[in-house]
Amino acid sequence: MQNPYDAKPDYQFWRRSFAGKTAVEVDLVTHPRFAIGAGDRVATAGSCFAQHVSRKLSESGFQFMVTEREPLFSFSGEENFGVFSARYGNIYTVRQFKQLFWRAYGLFEPADLYWQREDGRYVDPFRPFISSAGFAAPDEVVQEREVHLAAVRELFENCDVFILTLGLTEGWESVRDGAVFPLAPGVVGAVGNEADYRFRNFTVTEMEKDLKDVLQRLHAINPKCRVLLTVSPVALIATYERTHVLVATTYSKSVLRVVAETIKRELDYVDYFPSYEMIMGPHGRGAFLEDDLREVRPEGVEYAMTAFVRHYLGQGERVRTEAKAKPTAAQVETQKLVISEIAAVICDEEKIDRAV
Repeated sequence: MQNPYDAKPDYQFWRRSFAGKTAVEVDLVTHPRFAIGAGDRVATAGSCFAQHVSRKLSESGFQFMVTEREPLFSFSGEENFGVFSARYGNIYTVRQFKQLFWRAYGLFEPADLYWQREDGRYVDPFRPFISSAGFAAPDEVVQEREVHLAAVRELFENCDVFILTLGLTEGWESVRDGAVFPLAPGVVGAVGNEADYRFRNFTVTEMEKDLKDVLQRLHAINPKCRVLLTVSPVALIATYERTHVLVATTYSKSVLRVVAETIKRELDYVDYFPSYEMIMGPHGRGAFLEDDLREVRPEGVEYAMTAFVRHYLGQGERVRTEAKAKPTAAQVETQKLVISEIAAVICDEEKIDRAV
């Protein structure tokens, strides 16, 4: 019998993939399922690392889709506009993302309508740090959220590509109705009764079911939409499990990686971009991490984004030709908005460790 591996390409062999190469010369992307053209409207959501994708799209002259540009109330602050396609802030868990879709289409109405902070101001429980100023009254939270969810529906129904960065498996939910929040209520401030909330560490089965459900619903309302999944390489800033944070991080990222791969294999309009492997792989020898061993150095971000551009923004003559086209006035304004807003990556999770 002939050796079945004889005809396989170099990238399928460990030694051939890494021998004699510097970290940035290692290319982990092999067969992208689709290319993103300059005319494609691209929406993003997810954890902190997803913001680098938004910035790269805008800097490259592609159509980063922004459907929410200004607050309903002038005193509600101006943070988080253009960071993601809508003003949902960081979406860390798959369940949180699924419930965002449900809430946008009236499939789920959580009991938690607002939280009151220690300073007396009010916030949206599902995006508590979108504005440092907060809201003066509960009604303002509700009105602003209605505008926000309308913007979410607009992006789901009109985007050509949706990029989702999976960040965490750990989350907090309401005991009353299972509503999942980006942060534990106590991190936000004086909100409600502690017994009304509980910790959850979602399983592979739960997340596979949730993600498949929401992506199939998205595809049903927007059949042209392609989805690109990635896993954030940024470690947990803290874990609620009774284990070392590194052990918890390894579990979390491993589970998310399995979920992303499973969904990619089951849905032909979904692809996976290996940003996690690019930053955390042994070929980097830790050089892509900051001194805290958690944050990603600019060189690491550039390495991952260069591969993203090469494989997803640079495939085919049509894409290269479109990318040279002069941007519209709306595209120029969006580019300015995104680049100015993401001067520093916004990460709600950092509020957990108040000493940071």
